[in-house]
Order: sequence, then structure tokens, then C-alpha cells
Amino acid sequence: MTPSLMPAQRLRPAAHDTRRSPRAALAWLSLLLVGLIGCQSVPEAELLFRGGQVLSMEDDAPAAEALAVADGRILWLGAEADAQAWIGPDTEIVELAGRTLLPGFADSHLHLRGVANQLAELDLTGVASYQELVRRVREAAERLPPGTWILGRGWDQNDWPDTRLPHHAALSAVTPDHPVALRRIDGHALLANAVALRAADLNAQSVDPSGGRLLRDAEGQLSGVLVDSAMAPVGRQIPAQTEAEIRRRLAAAFPVLHAYGLTSVHDAGVSFDDADRFARLDRDGAFPLRAHLMIRAGAFDLEQPERNPAPRHDLTGSGRVQMRAIKAMSDGALGSRGAALLQPYSDEPEVDGLVITSPERVEALARFALRYGWQLCTHAIGDHANRFVLDAYERALADAPAKDPRLRIEHAQILHPDDLPRFAELGVLPSMQAQHQTSDAPWAVERLGEERTRLAYAWRSLVDSGVRIPGGSDAPVEVPDPLLAFHAAVTRRDVHGEPPGGWHPEQRLTRTEALKHLTSWPAYAAFREHELGSLAPGKLADLVVLSGDPLRTPDDELLDLRVDLTVFEGRIVFERNEPTDTATTVAP
Repeated sequence: MTPSLMPAQRLRPAAHDTRRSPRAALAWLSLLLVGLIGCQSVPEAELLFRGGQVLSMEDDAPAAEALAVADGRILWLGAEADAQAWIGPDTEIVELAGRTLLPGFADSHLHLRGVANQLAELDLTGVASYQELVRRVREAAERLPPGTWILGRGWDQNDWPDTRLPHHAALSAVTPDHPVALRRIDGHALLANAVALRAADLNAQSVDPSGGRLLRDAEGQLSGVLVDSAMAPVGRQIPAQTEAEIRRRLAAAFPVLHAYGLTSVHDAGVSFDDADRFARLDRDGAFPLRAHLMIRAGAFDLEQPERNPAPRHDLTGSGRVQMRAIKAMSDGALGSRGAALLQPYSDEPEVDGLVITSPERVEALARFALRYGWQLCTHAIGDHANRFVLDAYERALADAPAKDPRLRIEHAQILHPDDLPRFAELGVLPSMQAQHQTSDAPWAVERLGEERTRLAYAWRSLVDSGVRIPGGSDAPVEVPDPLLAFHAAVTRRDVHGEPPGGWHPEQRLTRTEALKHLTSWPAYAAFREHELGSLAPGKLADLVVLSGDPLRTPDDELLDLRVDLTVFEGRIVFERNEPTDTATTVAP
């Protein structure tokens, strides 16, 4: 069935359009004409920042201390002494007072509805033991009518005294009247209680599906832990959210993202219905983000490619929502031993991970994407998965070359030395999440052994090979906080300062690279570097003000940096108002 988003549009072979937008071109033209005719007046700024450091993230750009905004675009940036020319009677002035202004942060891999759901469901992030998890679920069950599903996410057995994956028995004992489904923090495993297993018709006789595992105890009974595609039978039993509930949850998530300084996200795996939903929200003025949407690969018919919708660079004409990418899954996650490895896991030698999408299917998707103007973004964590995805991309590019396709591998966590240079050779972007390294470091050596961790989360090696690394959080897997990602990228240490000196510190990014990882490199990965990711006249006025200087703050004080102000399309959408807050907005 053709999605309602674009019922009349069909696919045609198309090249990517990376031209400057008409509004940006007009803004540039107006400034140029002012200079050419020698006019003594300049356009009046609606919003002006002065008295601080402006990090434009433009290569070789001179230092700036002020920036002017009008009509959602940047008018000018330069020396504070020249700012007065842009101030009119209605200009709102923000005194930076020595703080730092830079482009709004981008998260190049998160799950928007997952973030929204986590705010509304049982948050199990940081639970210290299985016993604590059971207690919190029991308390939730006591508040809910029998038969109500209890949903949650965030548990990680690697943080518990007993790091084995749990068994549902203790959970089922306290929830005899409620079906329970609790996703692991990585989203690639789920713990179901007995009621949920029965609802899904799963039992000891059930067989592992392709690309999934039903974990069992010593007696051959289901443990309740379902890995990757094995989660689907339980997922199908969970009641669907109403449209009103989805909108409420998203409305609650947007301010949270703004508080982290995020103005742009790449949503890694949505349905056509979600794309339609986000477009409707945007038309209603209720979608205050830039979103680069990746449609799940299963939504596409490769047998009859002309029946698929065409990619859309702007769904509503606002410049906020674009649908031009496909999300595929090649393997699972490292924490649940689903990442596909070339050699077995060091701590479970009979397991080498899961292949969720076959190499042949990945290649077919790549050929389809290259022919019809889609960008393919394939999840690959293990070194085996990364290799066969690169192989598939290489074959597809050789046979069906496309102009500037910017194919991506999402995560690219574990690489074989022979495969690392292939990203630059093929023009493939490794989309990586710095916090995954700090979360996984305490147990990654157990999974992989020392040798394989040398090219785990290999940011320095990849950048030195000649590629950009768009950064993100994979939220709700990690907190969608770009400052935590920045800290991880430049220190390779977690929020507790562990390990001292950093985990494989030779793979750290520089401060400037880490900021690009969260601003200009994601803009490039979404084909929007002409209007996002750096500060220049004519570009969109999506901005963030930090409490200090991320380039010079000592490593041990980086976690004290805060987002003081977030601006989207020239409007202040978040302002920190703690008692110690120094942010001021004054009249001219």
C-alpha cells in the first residue's frame, strides 16, 4: 500500500540535490547588494549576540565576538565593535558575557520516538542489580490495573554484581497479572515475563528465528531474554499507541532535546507512517527540530522498485523534515552478543553473533539506493558485519556509481585493520557514538579480547584515514547530551573519570574535531552542509550558547559545561534559569 505521505510520487532514478536553498541564496544576495551599492544602512537584526566567543566551525574563519540574526537566518558575524550597525529599535540583544556561541548541536543517530517513549515508560537506566529491577517493576504493577502492559527500557546486566543475562522467574513471580516487556539498554534484547511469553505463544518448543535468539536455561526452558528478531512476537502483542498519545509524548521530548542544545537529529529507523506523522506535526507548527529521517529497509519493495515512494528533501516546505535515507540492520549489539564477529566471542566461544540482514540483501538495498537517490545507512557493529557491508557497498558502487551518495555505516564499532581504510576509499561515512565507547569499555575486553579492542571505536584512525565522523548518542541507548559525547570523544573517559588517562587514548579526537563531530560533520552526513553545521551569513540560525569555552576548558572540568541557551530558526527555545545562570537578554 502506498504511504499517505506522498500517494502520487513514484521512484525515478535521481541524483542528490545539494544546491543552496532559495532562502539562503536570497539572504546572501541581499548582503551582497548592500555592499555593492555602498548603502550606509544594513538590515536590522531581530536577535543579536555580543560580548563572547563565536565559534563558526568554518575552516580558516576569523575569530568573531558577535552574531546577528533575522528571518531565521544568520545576517552577519564579526567583531563586537561592528555589531552596533545591525541593532535597530526592535532588536533583542543577548549579552554573552564571555560565553561561547556555536552552531546548534546535531545528533546523527537517535530514535525520536524511543526518546519520547522512555520519558513516559519505566526508565531502568542505571539499575544496579536484577533485584532492584524486579522491585521497581513490582512497584509499578501495584499501581496498575491487572492486564496492563508494563513497558520499560535501560537495564544493563554488565552493571550488575552478577553480569549474566537475567532469568524471568523472579520477575514473573511479582507480576502474575501483568505482561512485562523490558528492553535492554541497547534495544537489541528484551526481558519478558511469563505472562508476556504466553501472550506471544513462546515456549520451550519455540525455535530461534532468523537473526534472533531465544535464550534458555539449563533445563531448556525460555529464560525470558529475547535477542534481536526474537523480540518481535512479544512486540506484536503490545497495544499500539493512539495518535494523541504519540503527539503528547513527542511534545514532551522536544524541550528535553532543546535543553541539551540539539536543533537537528537523524532519526535512525522510522516507518513511512512516522514520516507522515512528523510532517503533519510540522505543518501544525509543532515540530521544532531539523530531522533527517531514515526509513526502515523493510518498508521497501525491491522486487518492484518503481512502486516505492521517492526520496523527499523537504516534506513540508519548511526545511525541517527530510526523508531521503534508508536504515538497514546487518547485525545486533555487542552487549547482548549479537554483533557479528569474524571470530567467536572471547567470553562465549560458541557464539559469533547474529546476521540480521544478509550480505546479499544489503547489496540489493545499496543498488536500489544508488539508482533512486536514497542514502543507505546500515547498522554494523561487529567486524564481520562491517566487512560484509563494506563489501556490499563496494560492489554496488562499482556497478551503479552515483554522484555523491554519502553511504553510511551506523556505529562501525569493531573494525578489522584491513577494513579501516576502506571507509575513505569508498567515501563511506562512519556514523559513531562516542558514549558507546565509555559505556562498553568496562566489559569490551571480556567480549573481544585485548587485540580486537585496539580498533574498537577507532575515531582517530578513521579521521586520519580521511573521513568525517558524524556523531550522536543512539538515544535512548545513551543520554542525548552532546556535551557528554564531547567529553567522551576528547578524553575516552566516562563521567567518573575512568579509566585514568582514557581507554585506548590514542584514538581520541581533538577538541575542534569533536565539535565538528557534533555540528558540521552531521550536517554533511545529511546533505545540508550548505545551510547547517557552521555559522556564516545566509545559513540557518540554529545556535547554542555554552557556559564556557569547549576548546580551552581543562579535561577535568569539561563535565561542568552547560547549555545556557538554544536557538532554533532565530527563536530562543531554551534558556537555563538556574540561580547561578549568567544568561541575560536585554533591550537595545
